[in-house]
Amino acid sequence: MVDVSYQRRIAASILKCGVNRVYIDPYRLEDVAEAVTREDVRRLIKEGVIGKKQARGISRGRARKRMIQKKKGRRRGPGSRRGAKYARYPRKKRWMNTIRALRRTLKTYRDEGVISPETYRKYYRQAGGGMFRSVSHMNQHLAMEGAFLKPPESLKGV
Repeated sequence: MVDVSYQRRIAASILKCGVNRVYIDPYRLEDVAEAVTREDVRRLIKEGVIGKKQARGISRGRARKRMIQKKKGRRRGPGSRRGAKYARYPRKKRWMNTIRALRRTLKTYRDEGVISPETYRKYYRQAGGGMFRSVSHMNQHLAMEGAFLKPPESLKGV
């Protein structure tokens, strides 16, 4: 076996990398051993006999796999949760979902003639004030007060 440690060290300084990242073509070891000067090593680099191996990085394979699982909804159990309930699902977002559903329902009831415009206005204000938990809760109130002029389409099967 030919000792090319000197050439390897010179090549490392030319290629600006570590000694272990220097690649030497095993079929051209005699040519490399004959290279004495830095100029000889530069010529071999140009010829492709000596090269630089790619730096080893940290594999993202596991991270990609984890992200695919998270997209599917996995890894969301109690052991993975950091932060309080309303940090993960804020109160404001919950309120927005509720109030939008209530207002949308009231609007359809008014447009279909299920409730009168006066009832619409009254219940719109009450919904804004936080009186109703959900659409079904509001429907119970409307039914108890007898505010329905005709049964709504959404409640026909119930």
